[in-house]
Amino acid sequence: MAEWTDAEKSTISAVWGKVDINEVGPLALARVLIVYPWTQRYFGSFGDVSTPAAIMGNPKVAAHGKVVCGALDKAVKNMGNILATYKSLSETHANKLFVDPENFRVLADVLTIVIAAKFGASFTPEIQATWQKFMKVVVAAMGSRYF
Repeated sequence: MAEWTDAEKSTISAVWGKVDINEVGPLALARVLIVYPWTQRYFGSFGDVSTPAAIMGNPKVAAHGKVVCGALDKAVKNMGNILATYKSLSETHANKLFVDPENFRVLADVLTIVIAAKFGASFTPEIQATWQKFMKVVVAAMGSRYF
C-alpha cells in the first residue's frame, strides 16, 4: 500500500511514542463531533452530544477516542501491512456501522491538528509531511472494504 523509508518509520514511531492517547484520542474525537456535527449521527448511543460542553464532558466520547487511538497504535506497529491490519475494522465500519468513509479523512485531519497543537514547533513541516503520509495510508485502509 505504501513504501516506508527507515527515516519515515522512525519519524512515525517517534511521533506516536510521544502521543498521550488518553488525552489526544478524546480531544480529537470531541473536536470532530463539535466541528463536524453531522458525525454525531454515528454516536446516538453516546447520550448527550448536543453542545460542545456536553461532548467534551461525555465519558463515552472520551472512551471511544481512546479506542480510535488504540486502533491507530496497531497501524504504527504494523506499518508494513496496514491494509490487512484494518481489514476487519473497515468491514465493520462499511457493512455494519455504515460510516461515510469521508469521516476517516476528517478524523485523520483533526487528529493531526490536535497532535500539532500539543507538539508545537517540534512538529516541523517535515515531520508533519511524514505523519500525513501515514494518516493517508490509514484512511485508505479504513476505506478499503467499501464497495
